[in-house]
Amino acid sequence: MSSFFLNIWENVNRDSFSEADQDHPLILSTYAGRDPRTIERANLLNVSKLIIKELIDSSLSHGRMLDDDHVPLQQFFVVLEHVLRHGLKPKKGILRDKREFWGVLEVIEKFAPEAAEITTSVREMPNIKTPLGRARAWLRLALMQKTLADYFKLIIEKKDDVLSEFYERGAIMVEDEGIVITGLLVGLNVIDCNLCIKEEDLDQPMGVIDFSLYLRDNKVPMDTPDSDSAEGKSKMATILDQKNYLEELNRHLNATVTNLQQKLESVQTTNALMKEDLAITKNTILTLQEENSTIKKEKEILLNDHKRKLELTKQDIDIERETYQTSRAGLDSLVAEAKKRLEDETQTRIDVERELELQISMKTEMEMALRLLEKDIHEKQDNIISMRKQLEDIKTLNLEMYKKLQTCDSNLKQKTEVVAKLEEKTEQLVNTLKEMEKKLKPLEAEKLAAEETARKLGQIIAEKETKRSALETDLRIEREWRGTLQKTLEQERHNVTLVQMELQQMKEIQKGYSCLERSHLHLQQTVEEQEATLAELGTHLSQSKLKMEDMKEAHSALREAQWASDRDSKQCKQCTKLFSVSRRKHHCRNCGYIFCNECSDNKMPLPSSAKPGRVCDTCHTFLLQSSERQS
Repeated sequence: MSSFFLNIWENVNRDSFSEADQDHPLILSTYAGRDPRTIERANLLNVSKLIIKELIDSSLSHGRMLDDDHVPLQQFFVVLEHVLRHGLKPKKGILRDKREFWGVLEVIEKFAPEAAEITTSVREMPNIKTPLGRARAWLRLALMQKTLADYFKLIIEKKDDVLSEFYERGAIMVEDEGIVITGLLVGLNVIDCNLCIKEEDLDQPMGVIDFSLYLRDNKVPMDTPDSDSAEGKSKMATILDQKNYLEELNRHLNATVTNLQQKLESVQTTNALMKEDLAITKNTILTLQEENSTIKKEKEILLNDHKRKLELTKQDIDIERETYQTSRAGLDSLVAEAKKRLEDETQTRIDVERELELQISMKTEMEMALRLLEKDIHEKQDNIISMRKQLEDIKTLNLEMYKKLQTCDSNLKQKTEVVAKLEEKTEQLVNTLKEMEKKLKPLEAEKLAAEETARKLGQIIAEKETKRSALETDLRIEREWRGTLQKTLEQERHNVTLVQMELQQMKEIQKGYSCLERSHLHLQQTVEEQEATLAELGTHLSQSKLKMEDMKEAHSALREAQWASDRDSKQCKQCTKLFSVSRRKHHCRNCGYIFCNECSDNKMPLPSSAKPGRVCDTCHTFLLQSSERQS
């Protein structure tokens, strides 16, 4: 998985994304440059921001201590391993190159002596056997002690002396992104963790980053045609964003499948080569066994010849003994010759035994080499089986992502249809509104004309009361016509009020739409401001920590009491409980002894400083009594 992030975003075309997708940090990092290392660094940095923000939000929302079962915490350690492993120089091994960052963490104790306690405790753990497991245990202990950001800051400051030995050029720890990650890790000091390291299997292979934590919920409810257009646009943007997430994740899975297939082919070729080497070694062993058998036969032949010669010499000695009595002068020469022959035979026997021992040692060495080759072959077969399992898992993930993509496409089509219907309805309402306004103008003119005619008729009726009997028929006609006009006028007034109400509703809808747009812009601005404030918070926290250390040094210079050393004190001065990772050490600012948090949870103003400091229970009562006496 060394090219993990390179295959995710390398072949993405910017024109295929919509305006809502181009604002995402993982997609923006594609256009930072064409260099694969810069793309990997940018994507690692963005994933680190997301996982650290998720950790802080979940810790603040739940308000509890995080443990091993917390999924964002597990993903944080996976991302941190990828960060430390990025650009790491490989070490030459017997079968393959190894990339281990345990050496980087071991160097920290040279510059920070307090890190030696973590390193020694990790080395003494019996259940951890690999360098990767030791590195994981070290990171978990540093996070529980809230010193992980300090150690990262230390190695970043000494990167020219330390990191150049372990990392290549372009690695994230050597570049500027490492400084940003160090500032982000400062925010984790507000989190309390309780991790069980002894019961956890830390020697397992390297994990894969789970992108499902950053995907939104794919269940989008169907909106009614009368819903707000702003919500439709925001949900459309989320659907498009999730669609592009799934497409890029699908591309990444395809790339990982090809990488695994290539690795499988390389493992198969190495397995074939190892089988050929095994066959060659078996042939050499057979030849050595044949040579050994021939040497044994030659040894037997030499021993038989030696026995014969000894028998002959014995016979000669017997004959010589018989002739000794007759001739004393020839006996000495014969004895000397027999001794020479005996020495030559013993020397040849010793040489043969040495050659036999050499052949036996060569045979044992060949058997050991054969066992080692068989062990390597078994390990290669196990790796092939694990690779096939990972390939099947990746195929299932690819199918699930394809199904999610299809559901997102269907939801997108439904949303587009709903939006088209809403647009048609708004156009119809605008047209009806215009028509009603056109009808309103002639109705108002007719109303004015009717009022004027009614006034004229009243004058005529007042002037011609004498002619009322003659004009009753005309007056009745005029009254009926007037009644019909009033009815039509009332109907038109009612229609006008309805149109005005619909117009007001349309204005309210338009105001709500504008308010939603403003709130959407405001939320985007707040999100950007919160990310900026998070980065500034990291820098402020580091600066404030440095100031606190300076103030502690100044306070220690002004203090009258002599502080007890941390190494000598193993238990609390008052309750005599042993100190551990959960029960930390605290100095009393008055007497200088070391107590636990429960026995020193008091603050009182001291004569050596203006600000109140932490004091133990006994000093607290003593200072209270002295203050009462002075008052």
